[in-house]
Amino acid sequence: MAIWPNINLSSPFVNFVPDLARGLPLAGTQKHLNRTGDNIANYMQFMQRHYSQRFDEVLRQITHKIPGIERITAKKTEDGRLLLQFNDRGYIDPFYAQDMSDGTLKLFAYLLLLQDPEPPALIGIEEPENGLYHQLLEPLALEIKHATKQPNGPQIILTTHSPYLIDALQPKDVWIMEKDDNGFSAVTCATDIQSINELYAEGIPMGSLWYSNHFGRGNP
Repeated sequence: MAIWPNINLSSPFVNFVPDLARGLPLAGTQKHLNRTGDNIANYMQFMQRHYSQRFDEVLRQITHKIPGIERITAKKTEDGRLLLQFNDRGYIDPFYAQDMSDGTLKLFAYLLLLQDPEPPALIGIEEPENGLYHQLLEPLALEIKHATKQPNGPQIILTTHSPYLIDALQPKDVWIMEKDDNGFSAVTCATDIQSINELYAEGIPMGSLWYSNHFGRGNP
């Protein structure tokens, strides 16, 4: 699956690793989230200080998608490192990144990434569904589409094995990669498959069409 009006292959590929996001980086702001997410506390601190409205939007989104979370902060420890804290409704003491689920950390990282005020021209994301609750996939896909439509928004290409995620997409957003009997791969836009266009127009979502084998043997 892809959203790619134009492509600049010099831009980064993203593969967030929750265990790395649980680390304790040295204090100091960083302007961009790196591809593994191990500087998430540094990037979050930068967004809080310099783009508070964008960070507030991330908080609004994550509290809506994961009820209970009220506040996320980066606390500087005595040895000069950053500790990511999550305040949950009903609890006095915060939870730390080390205690949070993989899905929560990955969703937070993706939402922060999409609020980058100076994003790269192209972002590649591999299987964002890994570790995420399936009901969060469609809202995440919508946030990704929204980010690409902003004035300086990036082009985003992502791969997925989740029909839940592509339920939020239209045929023009989905590209099918299929390997033939000779071992060669071809890429086809879903809009080039007549049956997909017809069934989608009747109200059948893209994920259901995939489940029903209208995408052929390949995977988006």
